[in-house]
Amino acid sequence: MTKIARRTLGAGLLALPVILPRRAAAQAGFPNRPIRFIAPYTPGGGVDTTARLMAGPMGAVLGQPVIVENRPGAGGSLGAGEIARSAPDGHTIMVDALAHVVNPFVLKGLPFDYAKAFAYISQVVVLPQMLVVDPAKVPAKTLPEFIAWAKTKPDLSYGSSGNATAAHLAAALFLQRAGLDIQHVPYRGGTAALQDLMSGSTVFVFGTVSSSLQLVKDGKLRALGVTTAERIAPMPELPTIAEQGFPGYELNEWNGLYAPAGTPEPVIAKLYEAAKAALADPTVKQRLEALGAIPLGTDPASFANYVAEQRRAMAEIVRTAKIEAG
Repeated sequence: MTKIARRTLGAGLLALPVILPRRAAAQAGFPNRPIRFIAPYTPGGGVDTTARLMAGPMGAVLGQPVIVENRPGAGGSLGAGEIARSAPDGHTIMVDALAHVVNPFVLKGLPFDYAKAFAYISQVVVLPQMLVVDPAKVPAKTLPEFIAWAKTKPDLSYGSSGNATAAHLAAALFLQRAGLDIQHVPYRGGTAALQDLMSGSTVFVFGTVSSSLQLVKDGKLRALGVTTAERIAPMPELPTIAEQGFPGYELNEWNGLYAPAGTPEPVIAKLYEAAKAALADPTVKQRLEALGAIPLGTDPASFANYVAEQRRAMAEIVRTAKIEAG
């Protein structure tokens, strides 16, 4: 062994008792300051609401304030990029939507890799979507009736909350499976899409339960199917799309918690326990369910597997439907 190698090895061995305790101490003392909770979308939306409902109870468990910060822009990729650049110590985390697994396939020139830049904490909620129509314009009362009706009508269009959103992807998958060719009209948000549906400009929209349910109950819209694998509690009479001739169909909006890649497992574990406790809080659970959300709180490993599955599924839909960011 050369003198340089011996010196290098010796220096490394001498450094180990110093470095390892410091790292362990940092993990044991986590958190030691307020936690930044990035919501990469505008205030008032589903992601922002999820973050703000969870922040207080998470802070109570962690013993430090959890402060929500909105960093909207570029389909959520601006806020995600901020997390990707943050120190992997658990003091900066993010809640993100389905766009997390869609953006890599529709946005060009991203300065980070969605598949490598993040550590997984928990999938916190699922937000089911419903296929809704205007009963004044569409006579169909079931999904098979709608498909038969649509095949006889040329030049139809459908609305969504925007290009490459969960609503757009759900519709694209449905049209592929149903063999329908209907023109997509993207809007700036789900509310605008539903308003134009009721004005007669489009024939259907995939709307979240939170945005569509009351309109259905008021008779202004008719729901023909829900995107979840099982029927939903707010409308147990509404069949799933899967059970109406499309086995395996499922495409929901969902929110998950992330930290920068390299965040130590003990820190991830503390964040997961805090998230799980927040979702079990009766007030949080009640308010989420009132919005049509299904609280989950899956463990980090399960969430990582789910994200990988969703990434593969969304890549195929984007490719087949030739979806591009607007």
